[in-house]
Amino acid sequence: MVSISKINSIVMNGIEAILTEVEVGFSRGIPGITIVGLPDNAVNESKERIKFAIKNSGFEYPIGNKIVVNLSPADIRKEGSSLDLPIAVGILKNKSGMKSPVFDNFLFYGELNLNGELNPVKGVLNLAIFAKKNGYTGVVIPYKNGNEASFVKEIDVYAFNTLNEVMEFIVNPGVCKKFVHKPQKEDQEKTYIDFSEVKGQYLLKRVMEIASAGFHNVLMAGPPGSGKSMISKALPSILPGMTDDEILETSLIYSAAGLLNNKNSLVVTRPFRSPHHTISDVGISGGGKYPAPGEISLAHNGILFLDELPYFKRSALEVLRQPLEDGEITISRSLQSFTYPSKFMLVAAMNPCEDSIGLKDSEFHLCTEAEKRRYYARISKPLLDRIDLQIEVKKVAIDEITSNRPAESSAAVKARVVKARNIQLERFKTLTNKNIFANGQMTNVEIRKFCSLDHESERLLKLAVEKLNLSARSYFKILKIARTIADIASSETISQSHIQEALQYRSLDLYRL
Repeated sequence: MVSISKINSIVMNGIEAILTEVEVGFSRGIPGITIVGLPDNAVNESKERIKFAIKNSGFEYPIGNKIVVNLSPADIRKEGSSLDLPIAVGILKNKSGMKSPVFDNFLFYGELNLNGELNPVKGVLNLAIFAKKNGYTGVVIPYKNGNEASFVKEIDVYAFNTLNEVMEFIVNPGVCKKFVHKPQKEDQEKTYIDFSEVKGQYLLKRVMEIASAGFHNVLMAGPPGSGKSMISKALPSILPGMTDDEILETSLIYSAAGLLNNKNSLVVTRPFRSPHHTISDVGISGGGKYPAPGEISLAHNGILFLDELPYFKRSALEVLRQPLEDGEITISRSLQSFTYPSKFMLVAAMNPCEDSIGLKDSEFHLCTEAEKRRYYARISKPLLDRIDLQIEVKKVAIDEITSNRPAESSAAVKARVVKARNIQLERFKTLTNKNIFANGQMTNVEIRKFCSLDHESERLLKLAVEKLNLSARSYFKILKIARTIADIASSETISQSHIQEALQYRSLDLYRL
């Protein structure tokens, strides 16, 4: 009977970790390694890499044997180099016949180079969480991935630099020390532009406060130099801090994308993603041969800022429609589908018309109504309907720029935002839909429940909808915005003044008639 060794590992399917048994068997036949179980090119190319790693680590390689490596389950595609370590350990285990409790209780994961050193790999945070959920004692990983895995408590993290160190741990597990998390500067919160640094633009600041309080999407239209980009970059400074669940959710995406390491071991501040308008559909949505997260997933629980919105490819913008509605995006390929979380605040900026683009601050072009309509028509009506707050930004007066009058700080604005968010969290606590934490995420069912109007307010809103020819989606957006304005004012009811203020933040609908 042929001897078979088994080593436990995982493969990544999007951000989901799937248990993979690496089975290694020796038999008579033409010497060499055969890997089966749907390996991709990176896995197949590991044959020579593993052979050199074992030899250069001082171990005897089984030259005269035919080695068969089976990656189970066989119907899941295996990609990347993270199976190098479990395959090498499986070969050495089979050759020596060694026994150790480590084999059953630990997951092995890592890439080997020709010298037998362990290189960092992506998906280690996902590996650690999988190990915890499925009752494994711990994980054996490259040293440079140690910080990433050590955030998951209740499992033992052993991080090593070489294959030699891994084998020493297997033989004498009690001798090796567990990896201890080492805080890095990147683990601390980032510093952003403060609202007090933005001169003037009081109405725009008010819009950003409402957007942050209710997790609403924003579109700004204004001339160059009016402060659109600056205030967008200051927006994270007034957002509530990330909860532990949000940190973990976001970090899982970054780990699966290979964007975490010992110097950036968790995403502890809300992401701010700002892709260029030349980005491809795949770049913004995610994809590729083996779909990786795109910009909209990397912005999960944070902000996706699109400057010069009309210059993004229309097909790339239309990709935003599903995640803006559902908070996730599904990428389908011939063999399988991948679903990534994509719950983000969309903040977009544009010039009032095409002729205003490229002008210096000292230059001026007054856009006509016809030019505005033509330019705004580049944005599809369905996408525009999904943007809650739409505002025309005016150029800042020179008196405001030179004024020494102190402006309200981000800390003061953030206090109101957090207070309004807490009101919403308390309101939505009883809902069966646990994915709703802010007004901007309410569906029509929650809107009807929490956004009731008195007679005068309802009459005003109906009149505005008829006059502006707003869609049903826009109608519900206005109700959500009014609910957030009422929450900022700590008002249990939505009054006529809240509806009036909400209506002025749909100004771009005038150019879609």
